[in-house]
Amino acid sequence: MSGTALTERNLRDKIIADPNVILEDHDLMRALIAANEKRLGANIVDLRGVAMERLEARLERLEDTHRSVIAAAYDNLAGTNQVHRAVLSMLEPTDFATFLTNLATGVAGILRVDCIKLVLETKGDGSDSALSKLNEVLIVEKPGFIDDYIARGRSGTPRDVTLRQAVPEDSILYGTESDWVQSEALLKLNLGEGRLPGLLAMGSEDPHQFAPSQGTDLLTFFAGTFERAMRRWLS
Repeated sequence: MSGTALTERNLRDKIIADPNVILEDHDLMRALIAANEKRLGANIVDLRGVAMERLEARLERLEDTHRSVIAAAYDNLAGTNQVHRAVLSMLEPTDFATFLTNLATGVAGILRVDCIKLVLETKGDGSDSALSKLNEVLIVEKPGFIDDYIARGRSGTPRDVTLRQAVPEDSILYGTESDWVQSEALLKLNLGEGRLPGLLAMGSEDPHQFAPSQGTDLLTFFAGTFERAMRRWLS
């Protein structure tokens, strides 16, 4: 028996012993189906081949969906861990000035945003307020400023969390940083009964970091935690 014949016999024996070697190889199965269709001729339709092509296409779609779901789950887990670490960092300072400084450094770094601003409304003159002199992170404005900034001319009640890519050109929140802030997350804060609202603004140089189509669950949780921390300082 020649070497070629012996090799073919060994290959045949291996396939018979373990046919899954072929069945699990997509490229090999495609080649076999194509050879079978070619042998049948152009005028004969192999229904089994058609069915297999459809099943194969469906399997590929399912695999793509599976990969997408897994990727989304990992992203959500990473985002959850990120927000939890930011909350722990936010709770560490023991005085309000350090709290504000940490907000712009530690918390901003964990959340991977380029700048954070805290807006508080006051009925007095914001320019003379002692609050406005505490830290460059803090901005003091007159009542109604926060709703106007979030709405930007749109009617209706502003949402608690607003994500947008078009940062207003006349934005006064980011100061000299306004030129490169391309997207922002606006978290409206309820600071307690009898107090005017607050606003936590997160700005990013990446225009795709915050977009209206993104989920807001994690930011809503972060805003709720921040509200409680602020109530403690304001009291």
